[in-house]
Amino acid sequence: MSSNQPDRTVGEPAEIALVARIRARAAAIPSGGMRLGIGDDCALLRLRPGEEMAVTTDLSLDGRHFRLDWQPPESVGHRALARGLSDLAAMGARPVAAFLSLGLPRSLTIAGDDRAWIDRFLDGLLALAAEHRVPLAGGDLSESPLAFADIVLTGAVPKGKALLRSGASAGDLLYVTGHLGGAAVELAALGKAPQDFQTWTSARKASPHLYPQPRIAQGMALRKRGLASAAMDLSDGLSTDLARLCKESRVAAEVDAAAIPLAPTASLEQALNGGEDYELLFTAPSHARVPRRIAGVPITAIGRILPLGDRPAQVMIRAESGSQPLAPRGWEHFS
Repeated sequence: MSSNQPDRTVGEPAEIALVARIRARAAAIPSGGMRLGIGDDCALLRLRPGEEMAVTTDLSLDGRHFRLDWQPPESVGHRALARGLSDLAAMGARPVAAFLSLGLPRSLTIAGDDRAWIDRFLDGLLALAAEHRVPLAGGDLSESPLAFADIVLTGAVPKGKALLRSGASAGDLLYVTGHLGGAAVELAALGKAPQDFQTWTSARKASPHLYPQPRIAQGMALRKRGLASAAMDLSDGLSTDLARLCKESRVAAEVDAAAIPLAPTASLEQALNGGEDYELLFTAPSHARVPRRIAGVPITAIGRILPLGDRPAQVMIRAESGSQPLAPRGWEHFS
């Protein structure tokens, strides 16, 4: 988004006009750590002394991560940004700036009977950006037969203090924020009645699939208080993401099925394998005083970390019938 023409003029090329629309709307968000944003060849970001930069990227594709024929554009924009913010939350990072690259069919940039799809997409994305005070600092645009949104997010964290997947130790307890399975419940219900997607446009706080809430405040609190020994976000399902954390930390884990905080009407299967909850999964030493809530979000102990040893599986789940292997059955590309 390198145009330096903020105002549309007669005869202006469509791409430059669209950049100007995005630039004008993005200007409403406080700049924070951004010294120079849209309008030049590069953005300039400013970190505080003693900080290092965290960078994450997430690609959203029509037909894979969203459905143009189902989802309201506001949800697509919200989710595109929320996925990256959730990665920053998992490392306890402070959001600094976002970069958005869009590939769109021309029809999505033109207003018809309603506002253009791109403008409603920006409604969702920029509302969440404003909530977390993360400015849109740049990106790229391209006409494309397939709609996609690629988000790059930068964050800042004190040097050497980022929460990592590799910090868990035997004896730690295992925790999650919020409730699990809600996104899977909603997706299953809306999949049976796709027209209902359009009725959820304003239900941001009550819609875990269409409008997931990244746990930025909770991640930063865990890092600042020195509570978490390891952390990651739950994007692909507890069974899959916990296996990844255990692999990076070279430990094993046992989950207590009865302790998992289920979202309303969610099954244990949906909580374990549904994915897209965007809650935080973290470990903490057994002596740590982990609060029951952080910034209004419940924190629940769901298991413990064990030495790797000679076990039938790296991750086990304990239920009334006993302990058994928990296979990673969440979302995986190319599986």
